[in-house]
Amino acid sequence: MEDRKSSLEIISPNLPKELDRLSIIDKCILSEDSFTRGTISNGLCKDQNAEHVSFNKVLFKNVKFDNVSFKYLDLVDVRFENCDLSNVNFSESVIHKVEMINCKMVGINMSESALRNVFFDECDGSYALFRFLDCKQVDFYNCSLGSADFYKAKFSKVAFHNSNLQQTGMCGASLKGIDLSSCKIEGLGVTVDDLDGCIVSPEQVISFSKLLGLIIKS
Repeated sequence: MEDRKSSLEIISPNLPKELDRLSIIDKCILSEDSFTRGTISNGLCKDQNAEHVSFNKVLFKNVKFDNVSFKYLDLVDVRFENCDLSNVNFSESVIHKVEMINCKMVGINMSESALRNVFFDECDGSYALFRFLDCKQVDFYNCSLGSADFYKAKFSKVAFHNSNLQQTGMCGASLKGIDLSSCKIEGLGVTVDDLDGCIVSPEQVISFSKLLGLIIKS
């Protein structure tokens, strides 16, 4: 993580150097259950449906989530490494000081969640649902977000570095001040108003030419 070049000052998770082992594998997680100060690794979290679950100062490593819904989840000082979070429901959650490193997040639902100081690195969030997301100090770094849905997301100090935004929906999400110049943006779903103040490369202007009503003469 130290080698990445980010324009944001994201606060990293505050994880103790020594963590006890926690287990959610083969455990029925109930609403309002709380897990703190531990490592959860090398297992399958399957068929869970609970609300207002909280994880604080927890490290997830090599965990696969299957048929999991944790609506209104509370994540603080948490890191996910090499985890499969595909199709999980984390909607309407509070996610603060969290890192997701090399995670598979295809189809994840984080709609209407509040993200603060969150770092996504080398994650596959294709087809993810980020509708009405409220983001502040969030960095998507080398991520695949093709066909993800950021409809009416709120961005404040958000960065996209070298990420795939092809066919990604961002209608109603203001991109003012956001630098997309290093991203793949073919088919990005936006309006002219959404692009006001967005930073793009000269080559990307061509991709937006039809939206802007431009005719480029060769």
